[in-house]
Amino acid sequence: MNAITKAEQTLPAMAGSQEQEEQQQYLTFMLSGETYAISILRIKEIIQYGQLTEVPRMPDFIRGVINLRGAVVPVIDLSARFGKPPTAIGRRNCIIIIEVALGEETQSVGVMVDAVNAVLEIPASEIEPAPSFGANIRADFIAGMGKIDGKFVIILNIQHVLSMDEMASLAAVGAASVTESTQME
Repeated sequence: MNAITKAEQTLPAMAGSQEQEEQQQYLTFMLSGETYAISILRIKEIIQYGQLTEVPRMPDFIRGVINLRGAVVPVIDLSARFGKPPTAIGRRNCIIIIEVALGEETQSVGVMVDAVNAVLEIPASEIEPAPSFGANIRADFIAGMGKIDGKFVIILNIQHVLSMDEMASLAAVGAASVTESTQME
């Protein structure tokens, strides 16, 4: 697995100046034909899709795990997480490695996307609140709607999307249903 880009090299940490507080940088990416964005502050790196090890009895949205420099990192199919069909594997697929807060510790999680677009600065004045209806994903997954060149980009609340507690409970439900179906046979 070759690293495409290291977060530290291309995604500079934000200093505390007034101008930077009003504008935040977001990584934009494609998923099922729609453009989404994640704050770069959570992103560690972006790698090419490959060498996934499937884990039995996991929900559909957990594609498997990867070995990232000796660490086991779960990979989530974001499309499946949003209740859409699983992402088709193509040559532009990437895995975005994100740090998610888990209590007082952080956990690295890979998010599989169709393609990574660019890092953009979106002024706070160009971010609208999340809609309470009409989006193709759960409202708590949306941090806001950013306006870029007259179009809206869905800014994800990655902490909710990758909630470890919720995903663990979904995995437990999936494992229980598999166990029940095998006992019935």
